[in-house]
Amino acid sequence: MTEQLRLMAVHAHPDDESSKGAATMAKYVSEGVDVLVATCTGGERGSILNPKLQGDPYIEEHIHEVRKKEMDEAREILGVKQEWLGFVDSGLPEGDPLPPLPDGCFALQDVEAAAEPLVKLIREFKPQVITTYDENGGYPHPDHIMTHKITMVAFEAAGDPEKYPEAGEPWQPQKLYYNQGFNRPRTVALHEALLERGLDSPYGEWLERWKEFERRERTLTTYVPCAEFFEIRDKALIAHATQIDPDGGWFRVPMDIQKEVWPTEEYELAKSLVDTSLPEDDLFAGIRNN
Repeated sequence: MTEQLRLMAVHAHPDDESSKGAATMAKYVSEGVDVLVATCTGGERGSILNPKLQGDPYIEEHIHEVRKKEMDEAREILGVKQEWLGFVDSGLPEGDPLPPLPDGCFALQDVEAAAEPLVKLIREFKPQVITTYDENGGYPHPDHIMTHKITMVAFEAAGDPEKYPEAGEPWQPQKLYYNQGFNRPRTVALHEALLERGLDSPYGEWLERWKEFERRERTLTTYVPCAEFFEIRDKALIAHATQIDPDGGWFRVPMDIQKEVWPTEEYELAKSLVDTSLPEDDLFAGIRNN
C-alpha cells in the first residue's frame, strides 16, 4: 500500500492520550504515519491531582486554559496532531447516591448528534485505523463511556453517504481498536517482576480491587512493540502537570524493568473490514499490503 497511513485516537480528556497508547502513537509517528488525537472535552471538571499544584488559585480559576496549554505541550512531545471536539467535561460523580451530571455536559448529549463532529473529523482526516475505549470506558467515567458510544456511531456512519450529509465526503475507516493497556496480564507480570527483584510494587492494591470488579477479562488481540518510546510516553504524561504527580505510582516501576518484562501496548480489535491474523503486532495489519 503506497497511500499515507493515518491513525486517529479518540479520547475523552486532555491527558488520556498520554496515558493510553502514547508509546504506540510515538512509534507510528517515527515511522511516518500521520497521527491525530481527537479530544472530546476540555477537561474543565478534572480535579487537580498533582499535590504540588493543589490550592493554586490561578490554576483553579483558569483550569480550562491550563489544561489546553498542557495538551499543546504533550502534543508536541508525541509529535501528533490534535483537534478538540468541543464538548464540556462531565466530571466524575462521587458519593452515594451519585449526584446528577451537570447540565450541558458531554455525557448528557444525544449520542447521534454528538457523533457528528467526530464523523466530520474522520471524513477530513481519513484514518484507516481508529482507537478508542471499550463499552466500559476503560473505567466507568461517564465521558469515557460517551466517547466509546460516539466513536462506534461515527465508525459506522463516516462511510455512509446517507448519514450526516453535511459532514463532508464519506470515508470508511478499516479497523477500530479498544485501548487495553491497563490489562490484568501486564499488571500481574510487572507486579511479580518487582517482587522477584525485592522491590515494592504499586500494583498489589490494584490486583485486589480487580477481584471486586467481577469484569470479564478482555480479549487482547494486538501487542504493539514500543518500549523504545516509553520515555516519550512518560514525558508527555508529565506535561499534564495538573493531572499527574511525577512522584506518583505511574512512575514507580523502573524503566528497565518495564522494557524487559512488558515491552508492548495492548489493544482489542473491535471491528475490522480487512482480513488479519490474530494476534497482531501492528494496528495496520491487513492494511499495509492491501
